[in-house]
Order: sequence, then structure tokens, then C-alpha cells
Amino acid sequence: MTQDKLLVVLPEDHPMADYDCFPVKALCDYPFMLLEKGAKAEISEIFEAFTLKPNVHFTTWDDYAIMSMVESGVGISILPELILQRIPYRIIVKELDKPAYRQLGLAMRDKKSAPLAVKRFLDYLQFRHNIGNEQ
Repeated sequence: MTQDKLLVVLPEDHPMADYDCFPVKALCDYPFMLLEKGAKAEISEIFEAFTLKPNVHFTTWDDYAIMSMVESGVGISILPELILQRIPYRIIVKELDKPAYRQLGLAMRDKKSAPLAVKRFLDYLQFRHNIGNEQ
């Protein structure tokens, strides 16, 4: 198991674009685009933990649709860090002032009989995990 940080995405001209971290309490102050797959439970947990009710303007299962809407100034959102690497969108990514994560795991029958591509992927994941633990 490893963790993937959940980050706030903002349009470039957002009033909080220059903040070091985005305050969790401020998530309800702006129109919110909710990701409806995978990370939805983790995002909902953030709101529940701080007894917040987001101002949800749009719900979708597509990460890229959310980034496009944020870029267009429709609202803000929270997306996993892994999806936000090397993105073509002109958006600002901020950590929350109260860090949040999603848990990532991988299941398989047997590593010995796994195809070479799977073994290389597992090696890559282990390398990334070790790098993250050194910081």
C-alpha cells in the first residue's frame, strides 16, 4: 500500500492562487467540481471530517473534464497527485492546509508468474515508494 496526495486545483486567476496552502475551510467558498469515481470517497471524507458542505456545481467521472472546467474558471476541485503530473492545463495545484491522501494498492496472484511488464511496473512502484519515504 502507498499513498497518493489529494490536491486542490484552481484556475490561474483564482484569489487564493498565491497562497502557500489552500485552507480546507475555504473549499466551500467556491463552486466545486466533484470527481465521481475512485477518489470520491476520499474527497467526501475531507468534507465529512471538517463538517463542510461543498457547493457542488458539477459532478463527473472524468479527471480531464474537471481540469478543463477549472482552467475555464467554472470552479475548483480536488484531484489525486498522480493524475496531476505533466498536465497540459493552465491550472494551479495547491496542497491542503490539512493534508489528505488516498490509499493505493495492487493485488495479483503470484509475482513469479507475472509478465515482465508487470514485474517492471512493480519495481517502479517500489522505487517510487522508497524515494517518497526518504524525503
